[in-house]
Amino acid sequence: MGEVKTPRQWFLWSIALVYVCAFASIYVQIPGLYGDDGILPVRLQMPKVQRPLLEQLQASPSILWLGPSLGLAPQQVLELICLVGVALALSAVLLWPQRDSLIYFCLWALYLSLYNVGEDFLHSEWDVLLLEAGFLAVLVAPLGLLRRQSSYNFHDSVSFWLTRWLFFRLTFCTGVSKLASGDPAWYDLSALSHHLQNQMSPTPLAWYVHLLPDWLLRFESVVVLQSEIIVPLVTFFAPIRRLRLFGFYVQLFLQLFYILTGNCSLLNLLSIALSFSLLDDDHFHDSNTGPKKKKGQEKKPRSWGQTLVYCLTLLVELAVYLFILYCFIALFKIQINWEEKTLSSETNFTQKKFDAYLEVFQELTIWVGVLSFTWEAVSAMLNCLCTRGIVSKLWSLVQWALITAAAVAVFALSVVPYTSMAGMAVSKVLPAVRDAYSALERFQLVGAYGIQHRMISAEGRPEIVLEGSYDGLTWKEMNHMYKPGNVDAVPPIVGPHQPRLERLMWQAAQEGDETSPWFTGLLQRLLQGKPEVVSLLQVDEAQYPFSQKPPVFIKAKLYNYHFTDPAKDKTHLQAWWRRQYKREFFPVVNLDDPALQKLLEEGGLKEKFPVQPSSDTPVSQVLSLIRGQVKGLSGPLVLTTLLATLVGIFLIKTVFSWLLGGRKPKPASVDHKTRKPKEPSETAEKSQAAATSNRASKKEANEKKDSDRSPRKRK
Repeated sequence: MGEVKTPRQWFLWSIALVYVCAFASIYVQIPGLYGDDGILPVRLQMPKVQRPLLEQLQASPSILWLGPSLGLAPQQVLELICLVGVALALSAVLLWPQRDSLIYFCLWALYLSLYNVGEDFLHSEWDVLLLEAGFLAVLVAPLGLLRRQSSYNFHDSVSFWLTRWLFFRLTFCTGVSKLASGDPAWYDLSALSHHLQNQMSPTPLAWYVHLLPDWLLRFESVVVLQSEIIVPLVTFFAPIRRLRLFGFYVQLFLQLFYILTGNCSLLNLLSIALSFSLLDDDHFHDSNTGPKKKKGQEKKPRSWGQTLVYCLTLLVELAVYLFILYCFIALFKIQINWEEKTLSSETNFTQKKFDAYLEVFQELTIWVGVLSFTWEAVSAMLNCLCTRGIVSKLWSLVQWALITAAAVAVFALSVVPYTSMAGMAVSKVLPAVRDAYSALERFQLVGAYGIQHRMISAEGRPEIVLEGSYDGLTWKEMNHMYKPGNVDAVPPIVGPHQPRLERLMWQAAQEGDETSPWFTGLLQRLLQGKPEVVSLLQVDEAQYPFSQKPPVFIKAKLYNYHFTDPAKDKTHLQAWWRRQYKREFFPVVNLDDPALQKLLEEGGLKEKFPVQPSSDTPVSQVLSLIRGQVKGLSGPLVLTTLLATLVGIFLIKTVFSWLLGGRKPKPASVDHKTRKPKEPSETAEKSQAAATSNRASKKEANEKKDSDRSPRKRK
């Protein structure tokens, strides 16, 4: 693989942008989720008995425990963490010198602090992925703040390889989990038609895609499985550059499809960021400048050895593409009906056969990863040995040894969660590696992906609908901004904002868990009429039926939602959804209900001590001022404004660069045959040698010779 300077910069820039979205999204939701009047008040996690700080950090690494020392309330500490994270991430997005290892370490530590105290709201798959990708950014980014200039090192390809391994694990495990879980919707290839309405946050485009013919949706299911299982296997670690480019564009189009039909989540953005690991500098150079050939220059003939290698490369490429096509036809029985102009497809294997193949291929992928990493490490070492000077050579080798050792450790740790997927026993991993993984698990250095696959229901999308009442007879629904409720409401555009409450309600509806502490806390705060929690449901008070007075009673129902079909649902022509009542999810309760009080006590949400007044420090005043400016704004509006500001700054920088570049003196001739100006070092040498008459005469002779060769002279 060639040099990776440009893909590395794109990866670091993308990770910084994801951090901006993640911290800003959490900041908007902190009062409703973790505030003193929130669903799960973070102050309840503060130790009742004072413990040594190092002991507290060792048990659960988080900056939250520094709150008393800073004179800040627990909620304000979380807000400070998010604001500092946004500021650091913005600096890394806008200024390339800020894309430094120390900056990314601070971002990773800040997000880890939120993760360890965020409980269920922050324990999603994309949070784990962001922590692992963020830690890899610490290894990939240059450590340039401690020296005057940040430069490219030969060991960068070794650390950057870890991002490709992570991208492979994420993509491959996501695809494999669909079949390893035994989900019948993926075995009969009807999953995509159900997934479009069952996913967490469908977009209006998902409604239109859902109306496509059934045979086309089945074929798209085959494409998804191929893109997530077969394509990564044969392209991600291929030594042929064009195969890696093929894998990159397949994954890029797949993520764009997910974004357009299911909103832009952090998982999609992180997948795109990791996909840059499949590229090299040559791809960016070719796409920006294109191949340049001098006029009249003849192409050098290849030697017989180069011709042989070129032909073998083409044969291998062709074999890989034929193998992918064979998997399409053989594994899924793709057949074309020319008369009806349709495709038919069905799986040609059982779950038992798939599990048997998976056990073999999963272990094989680990050894392929070992060989690929060894190739990168040895190539980097040889480049270090080719540096000039003994001191530079030794220093390069020392850096290479440290980075390679860290990469080996991360790779070994990642094997533990990777083998936790169905098909391979964790016992095959060395005990020392398993012990190290258990000891470092609280730092979320590596994660497991695909193990939380949920069955796709063919009965529709289960949704929890909350209802409130003043008298227990007349009930009004409390519709959410970011999830289906009113059947006539257009599916919202949410991303890249991540509504945490809606994600848990979506999971609870599928799993049927109505006794979770967060759900009990939600009911309590709605009965109390806390505006911080109400704003999580509706920012616009006119859309919330109990904005003037909180309800006395509350209950929850479970409905099955389906996308409407104009060809079949003649009675729902103006509706996006149709729904069917399934069952009662939570019985009628009020604030004094013993059942509710018992659940609150079991969840640790009973008030055991009064809320302590926050100190009036300058930092606390600034935090309160910023919170007052953001209060009443929705998450998508805040993130859209933030991203639009970034776009505006980049446009201004581009315009200024273009204007300043336009003032530079143009070269005397644009002909490609005109000689380039000499290097500054050569000019300095000649200016120093101008004192001697011998070199001066030689310089004049060279200038005369150059003038004779100019295009105008030849004319």
